Amino acid sequence: MKVYISADIEGITGTTAWIETELNTQDIQPFLKQMTKEVEAAIEGAIAGGATEILLKDAHDSARNIDISNLPVNCKVIRGWTGDPMCMVTGLDESFDRAIFIGYHSKGGSHRNPLAHTLVVNADVKINGEYASEFLINTYAARLHGVPVAFVSGDEGLIEEIHELNENILTFATKEGIGSATVSVSPNLTLKETRILVEEAMSLDRESLQVDLPEKFTVEIVYRDHARAFRNSFYPGATFKPHNTVEYVTEDYYEVLRILQFLT
Repeated sequence: MKVYISADIEGITGTTAWIETELNTQDIQPFLKQMTKEVEAAIEGAIAGGATEILLKDAHDSARNIDISNLPVNCKVIRGWTGDPMCMVTGLDESFDRAIFIGYHSKGGSHRNPLAHTLVVNADVKINGEYASEFLINTYAARLHGVPVAFVSGDEGLIEEIHELNENILTFATKEGIGSATVSVSPNLTLKETRILVEEAMSLDRESLQVDLPEKFTVEIVYRDHARAFRNSFYPGATFKPHNTVEYVTEDYYEVLRILQFLT
């Protein structure tokens, strides 16, 4: 069994302020360690559930966050950014049996995590009229290749979104956001439950985990800066919507990933 893991940090247990997510600050150090532990717990669960090959994508900021010194011999890791439209799930293709997302977070425009955003902090992303999370964007990307997302960890707001999309996807809530604060579970509880749930996720029916891709995609990138929106509206096929939005319509989800790669 071949498993893909994508890891972010804003949904890792305890992260609360932006400085705790920024590389080369002292504040991030405890959370880099926790991020590594949560990824290692997911890997342990996947192997216990039958995974024979794992590809790990460090998918936060510099993409150089995870301590890889203890990764098992059947695990490869992608550090840094390739620049291709698959972005946080680069390298994922039809050869994989399951995808796992660790440390994911609520979408931009949400009040459920003080670190809520989608891809960037200076714009929000809407798909078919609804704010879109990185979970949704990457789950649809996995669906392009027929790969189901089997387990996700992150904040409570994200978990509720996942259950609305497909209640069969296993999840674990690491924390709940209240204003600029978070209420987190014990980091050790996250590790324990991640191992158990990922192992269980390996045996779930693939078809029960799948999500349907919409037939048509209307993408809106809502910028804080109207001048940037006007400039980016010259992307081929895009249009400018006053006063700060770029709109793009397509039936091909890969084109959604492409415009997000270039305009966010």
